[in-house]
Amino acid sequence: MVIPHCGGEACLIRFADDFVCAFEKEEDARRFYEALGKRLGKFKLELSAEKTQIIPFSANSALGSASFNFLGFEFRWGKDRSGKPHVNKRTARKSLRNSLMRFKLWCKENRHRHLPDLFKALNAKLRGYFNYFGVHGNLPSLALFHYLATKFMWKYLNQRSQRKSYNWDGFNQLLAQFGVLKPHIVNRPRRERKMFVPGLA
Repeated sequence: MVIPHCGGEACLIRFADDFVCAFEKEEDARRFYEALGKRLGKFKLELSAEKTQIIPFSANSALGSASFNFLGFEFRWGKDRSGKPHVNKRTARKSLRNSLMRFKLWCKENRHRHLPDLFKALNAKLRGYFNYFGVHGNLPSLALFHYLATKFMWKYLNQRSQRKSYNWDGFNQLLAQFGVLKPHIVNRPRRERKMFVPGLA
């Protein structure tokens, strides 16, 4: 029931209990923000001050001047290959740090497993990570996570005994031997399909 009261276009992108509302006009955004807080208050709920804010986010503003985080991604204006304004996505820095901290702890706790089991589990973790964060344009973030994650694995494998077991080159050979996944894009953008109708094409 929001759109009929807006002076411009509006949309809502929702996942579970998180959502982003986009408004063409700033006055619509501010009116919605005030109304939403009052509406939630009737149910004894309140907006999260940390997560809720109004951000100017337009291709007409200076590129890269505004960004926001949503579902572990950072969204920021940039340019595509043709030089046109384009919304870029990358893993949010906080999300990347948290993922690496959890992975470091996992390496420490699992370093004594048999190598086939260990690398099978490693691949499962990498597959899950790439399935979620492997969106178009995010390959640099995936590559950074992969490099730092495998460095943690290398570090803790070398702590299995009193002497160092692998140098970096030998460890990379081990990764190749067990077919450890490399960073890759999983979710590519959908391309518009042109339909040709006989007599109209």
